[in-house]
Amino acid sequence: MTSLTRADWEQRAQALAIECRAFVHGQPVDAVSGATFDCISPVDGRLLGKVASCDLADAERAVADARATFESGVWSRLAPAERKKIMIRFADLLDAHAEELALLETLDMGKPISDALSVDVPGASRAIRWSGEAIDKIYDEVAATPHNELGLVTREPVGVVAAIVPWNFPLIMTCWKLGPALSTGNSVIVKPSEKSPLTAIRMARLAIEAGIPAGVLNVLPGYGHTVGKALALHMDVDTLVFTGSTKIAKQLMIYAGESNMKRVWLEAGGKSANIVFADAPCLKEAAAAAAAAICFNQGEMCTAGSRLLVERSIKDQFMPMVLEAMQEWQAGHALDPATRVGALVDSQHLNAVLGYIEAGHADKAKLVCGGKRTLEDTGGVYVEPTIFDDAHNDMRIAREEIFGPVLTVIPFDSTEEAIRIANDSIYGLAAAIWTSNLSRAHLTAKALRVGSMWVNQYDGGDMTAPFGGFKQSGNGRDKSLHAFDKYTEIKATWIKL
Repeated sequence: MTSLTRADWEQRAQALAIECRAFVHGQPVDAVSGATFDCISPVDGRLLGKVASCDLADAERAVADARATFESGVWSRLAPAERKKIMIRFADLLDAHAEELALLETLDMGKPISDALSVDVPGASRAIRWSGEAIDKIYDEVAATPHNELGLVTREPVGVVAAIVPWNFPLIMTCWKLGPALSTGNSVIVKPSEKSPLTAIRMARLAIEAGIPAGVLNVLPGYGHTVGKALALHMDVDTLVFTGSTKIAKQLMIYAGESNMKRVWLEAGGKSANIVFADAPCLKEAAAAAAAAICFNQGEMCTAGSRLLVERSIKDQFMPMVLEAMQEWQAGHALDPATRVGALVDSQHLNAVLGYIEAGHADKAKLVCGGKRTLEDTGGVYVEPTIFDDAHNDMRIAREEIFGPVLTVIPFDSTEEAIRIANDSIYGLAAAIWTSNLSRAHLTAKALRVGSMWVNQYDGGDMTAPFGGFKQSGNGRDKSLHAFDKYTEIKATWIKL
């Protein structure tokens, strides 16, 4: 880890040269229209730059370039072992530029610089490296055939992939897509969120330095209703991958149906239940995890443990432990290495989070900590980590994804009730249970309708485990070898000998 101080990071921020143009065929380019939008840092309100605001014309240009590059075979027909070498070089370059990328990430979306440096950049490079290393180890199949026939089952890249990525983990989420998409030979167009476009633009230049041919990775910053919609409706985009809200995920499915029936893979919202039984192996550890599950990344996580279900018999004992643990998660200036809770992404999102806090008051939930904007003197966008106790599952704060550091505490009396409450949601992304009873752990894990299940921990897993949701949390999986299925077509070839 670096020994840089807040003053060091602020000095680097002032001197940082930020590329704000789109990236097409290996070169930074202005939007065809010349339009831009202001990129404002939520850390302190500074203007970071005027970013190219791409639209339909830019989508046409980037897709045509990606298609031509794909058809040329310069990447799509390169031997897997050669793509592997280049992907590993790409990962190495991400590591080599870790401090620059971390600073961009923090300035752009507000997360603590220590998290950007220790979590986001290493996670991004690990995703690229893991997929690159895997690609020459994935084998095709030979069907069981008569002696005079040969049946082959082979994978082929789908072609042109549009990846619409979110603002909360811009580096990691982009690389979860880029790793398998590029490794399998596709051409990819990334549409970063207009709230956090800077690291995607910077990564595109590093991809060229690594040896990925021009046209294989293009980046189009801009708004969802302009360039995002244009990509989703484009007749020459073969696959659309998305991480973001359930509302936008549903709209993208409609666009796919209205165009060319492109494959659509969606990782959408969540309202994850963190269930603490009376026989949890260590209540203090569970309390610390409950605080981290809602405060890490300012609660701007689809997997945030936003519903804390506590067995009623231990609630009076357990909640003081949670409140004590929350004291370790105070909002602070995002460029201070000691900060654990940074800025929300922008003022619009701040107002949305404060609106949910007002809804909690209106529904008569009990506010036990936080609940206000803070650090306004910085010029940034910060909110206090917040807990509502004595809630029930039909409150807005228990049903809707807040995407901020707002925890809703709901008591329960039995395993069956805990399962019912946890499953009573349109979402099914993740859940956790805390218990010393092995049978309860297994049976509850089976009963919960979620894509990621954690026992006696929160947010476990690595690149070897698939990530995605049930119900309206989406479909398909990022990470693991299962992610490669989204970016390949399966072809059956039957040969008479």
